[in-house]
Amino acid sequence: MEIKKEWGLIGLGRMGGNLALQAMQKGMKVVGYDLKQASEELINAGFIQVQNLEDFQKNLSRPRAIFLYIPAGPAVDSVLAALTAKLETGDIIVDGGNSYWGDSIRRYERLKSKGIHFVDLGTSGGVEGARQGACFMAGGESQAMERIEPILKDLAVADGYVHAGPPGAGHFTKLVHNGIEFGMLQAIGEGVDLLEHYQDRLDVAEILRSWRHGSVIRSWLVDLMEAAYRGEGGLGKIPAYVEDTGEVNWLVDDAIHMEVPVPVIAQSVMQLFTSRDEKKNWARAIAMMRHGFGGHPFGQDERIVRERKEGRIGGFYKAPGNQ
Repeated sequence: MEIKKEWGLIGLGRMGGNLALQAMQKGMKVVGYDLKQASEELINAGFIQVQNLEDFQKNLSRPRAIFLYIPAGPAVDSVLAALTAKLETGDIIVDGGNSYWGDSIRRYERLKSKGIHFVDLGTSGGVEGARQGACFMAGGESQAMERIEPILKDLAVADGYVHAGPPGAGHFTKLVHNGIEFGMLQAIGEGVDLLEHYQDRLDVAEILRSWRHGSVIRSWLVDLMEAAYRGEGGLGKIPAYVEDTGEVNWLVDDAIHMEVPVPVIAQSVMQLFTSRDEKKNWARAIAMMRHGFGGHPFGQDERIVRERKEGRIGGFYKAPGNQ
């Protein structure tokens, strides 16, 4: 098969738009569609924006490869239905968003019956990765992969591409990746909290800097943590509410059905929910039960605070002068 370094794109957001910029910088032809007008940066780089889905046929040679970078859910099915009617047998649709892997398998089967190939493509690395070199995890049949692999390898960071397996494997692999990410975020966050609570004031930013160089836990997340900590002057100005798009909830549900224990990932999701709970009714209920069985007071009690701090002999170290 002659490999054509050209592809279509639906969705010119942060991921799609930056991947297109990277591709054009590397000499690829990118034809795209979006409800909004493409940015001047994209147009100046050579981006071809079409006004309707039919124009993909005119501007791309067969077999066409069209990438979707749109939000997961019903929007994907709507676009697939409209786009499939405008394509020809052998063309390829690649879903680069965070769709659920089970949905991707169902979409693959539906499109296969129409003669259209479907590839589920997990994409990691954030906006910076899209612009400079991403990490791709693909699920799909070999015939479709032969057409798009050269494109993905050019857009990936060195060694940042894998054909993970058959249809569904790309988005499943990305989902597991996101679960690991949640666990790492929680551990780093708890570590920073411990540093903040040390008995003496620590230079947390400098500690994070040192961890970035040679430590076992060095990672991009620690890099980001140091940059944000310095940029914001610490934690004080950042809201405690943690938002997310819910993919890792799917993974925890999958793990239950697979009977695979994932306590760290599951707990990281629970902790995220806790950040959003302003009413904290769970805490109120616990307080009511503790009052019932032990007469424990409602709210803070100075006597109990003192007992909690002084009740253990030995154990936690208190340096001389800090008694």
